[in-house]
Amino acid sequence: MDAVEVTAAREGSPSPQDAPLPPQDLARAQLLVSVAVALLVLLASCLLIWIFVRTRKSSRRAVLLVGLCDSGKTLLFVRLLTGNFRNTQTSITDSSALYRVNNDKRTNVTLIDLPGHESLRLQFLDRFKAAARAIVFVVDSVAFQREMKDVAEFLYQLLIDNVVLKNAPPLLIACNKQDVTMAKSSKLIQQQLERELNTLRVTLSAAPSTLESTGSGSASQLGKKGKEFDFSQLPMKVEFIECSARGGKGEEGSADIEDLEKWLGKIA
Repeated sequence: MDAVEVTAAREGSPSPQDAPLPPQDLARAQLLVSVAVALLVLLASCLLIWIFVRTRKSSRRAVLLVGLCDSGKTLLFVRLLTGNFRNTQTSITDSSALYRVNNDKRTNVTLIDLPGHESLRLQFLDRFKAAARAIVFVVDSVAFQREMKDVAEFLYQLLIDNVVLKNAPPLLIACNKQDVTMAKSSKLIQQQLERELNTLRVTLSAAPSTLESTGSGSASQLGKKGKEFDFSQLPMKVEFIECSARGGKGEEGSADIEDLEKWLGKIA
């Protein structure tokens, strides 16, 4: 065979690079491509979920101050905004103002003081609950023993609300009026509230009442079924603090709200 024929033969034969992949290598390559595509889709989905959650959270900038009448909500509201004492009275409407966390102009929330009257509190809670970034439930530590059932009923209605459960805003139980000698401690208030809420849950599961149907939001089960209720069973983080809006020296004294201010700094 002359040189021309040899060259032609070489040109006509496939090179190793042009040879088809073995079936097992082809399957492996297809698997790697599929895994890479799946990972990209998963990462994109996680990013979209993260953006959605962040957007929803950033759109909720209200901190609701709720509680019974005369619990000291409004004075706490005034103290947080001005640092000063002011005589307050029971209100039939809400009050709101921008609160700068740690006096930082870039970090702020809207404080909303809701009426505590029994005929109004759920109505105003329904109006603002979807915008709540966090909720401060103010308790009169001095009158707590006498008002325990009313406090527990209002708290129960708040905690079984579907909108509140879905958004799960951080909840602070502010045990106010600690400057008074007869004030109950936050630990005792927590223990008694857990017992009272558990009793309410058992009673209402046997005989549903208007407590579970009041307000525009539908109701859900409180805590874990079949277990004694405690606040750790809730989807939101619940904390207790002790505070005093009036201060240890009465009207002229400084308020003891440092723990409340620290908590607002955390959730802002």
